[in-house]
Amino acid sequence: MIGRPEATHSGWRSLTPDITPLLDIIFIVLVFLMLTANIPLQSLEVDLPKTDSEALSSLRDTESITINLLTGSPAWALQGEKYEDWEQFKPVLLGQLTLLKDAELMLASDREVTVDQMLKLLAFLQEHDIQATQILMENGE
Repeated sequence: MIGRPEATHSGWRSLTPDITPLLDIIFIVLVFLMLTANIPLQSLEVDLPKTDSEALSSLRDTESITINLLTGSPAWALQGEKYEDWEQFKPVLLGQLTLLKDAELMLASDREVTVDQMLKLLAFLQEHDIQATQILMENGE
């Protein structure tokens, strides 16, 4: 067979750098960039009022009703009027159904209020197809 002498062949091979690991890394980076380049960014548009007076005027336009969930006794309040328990509070809510449906409803809860109180109120609102527009919670510091 015709071939090169071994001494020359091994010398030539030792002088040439092996670029296989470099090509592997370039291929991996290329695949990574191709897979991540087409991911769409999700954004949420929020229309903020330009001044405080705009925010206040929009709140004054709609009538708002506040329902408070309190710890201890009394446990409930509607527009600042307090009620001892759910049996006293539920008939008051039933009497105000049309007003609750038309107004902007805000639920304000103390931090220590039990979950069953909130669930009773939310179940009542859902049963009567009333949407709560804001749920205010005390900051947990």
